[in-house]
Parts: sequence; structure tokens; C-alpha cells
Amino acid sequence: MEMNHHFYVVKCKDGSFYAGYTNNLEKRMNLHNAGKGAKYTKARRPVTLIYNESFQTKQEAMRAEYAFKQFPRKKKVEYLRKRGAKSEVTEKF
Repeated sequence: MEMNHHFYVVKCKDGSFYAGYTNNLEKRMNLHNAGKGAKYTKARRPVTLIYNESFQTKQEAMRAEYAFKQFPRKKKVEYLRKRGAKSEVTEKF
């Protein structure tokens, strides 16, 4: 089975995080940076993809997204560092 369901995290221009789900990561990043991806990221562009995880089902990916969104920021940073989020970005958390 293909792993084409993605939970992803972007870092916004203001340093905040946005977590989401997609089945086409490249298209989703382009939409975010074009101001059409989400209301939250529209005013915080550009966004940089700092982490993504692939799953076999939409349900698994959305479960990971939901769990991440429940964490306080400190725990989000810890989660991202432990899972190897892009190193050039982790220094600026």
C-alpha cells in the first residue's frame, strides 16, 4: 500500500507552526505560499516545510496531526527535534 497521506508541519514567517494533512505535499506547499493554503498561513508567508510524515491511510495522518496540535509549543519543538525536523530550521525554534 502506498504511503501517500501526509501529516506536515511548516514554520511561518513569524516563527509560528502550522500543522496539516495532505495527499500531495508539493501542491500543498505551493498553495500555502501562494496565499491559498489556509487562512492561518495566508498572512504569515512565506512558510517553510520543516517536517512531514507519511502514512498509509488518511485516518492515521489526521490522527498524527490532531495529536501534534494538542501539544503546547515546548512539546511541539521537542517532538520536531526528536524526529529530525530540518536542522537549519530547528536552530531557530
